[in-house]
Amino acid sequence: MLKLWSGLLVGALVFCAALLGSTPSSAGAPLAARDSDEAGVQVVVTPTAVGPGLAIWEFEVSMQTHTKPLNEDLSQLAVLVDDAGRPYAPIAWQGDPPGGHHRTGVLSFTAPAEIPAFVELRIDRIGGAGVRTFRWELK
Repeated sequence: MLKLWSGLLVGALVFCAALLGSTPSSAGAPLAARDSDEAGVQVVVTPTAVGPGLAIWEFEVSMQTHTKPLNEDLSQLAVLVDDAGRPYAPIAWQGDPPGGHHRTGVLSFTAPAEIPAFVELRIDRIGGAGVRTFRWELK
């Protein structure tokens, strides 16, 4: 009898752990990385903290080149734009300083008051290219 109860208890614990570890379907999938390869510079942007309930939205930015130094100040060249065309200037860049051929860091923005249908991260003049636009559908 004790063996039966302990087996049931273990089974119930495994079931509860599985339920707690699952993600609700309404939470949505993580937003995918977007990339741009222009003027000899590859830029990859990955949203790392974007969505409801967050005061700050964060995007990881990785830049690589083999032809020229990456001297741009992303906090001056980037803007987040929502579906109504409202711009949000970066509040911080935490990452590699200007210079070199490989840079990675996180651009942070104050989150919009309401979740827009989409956002675009626009970065101007990296490597001499025009505006690079990275877009994510949120609704």
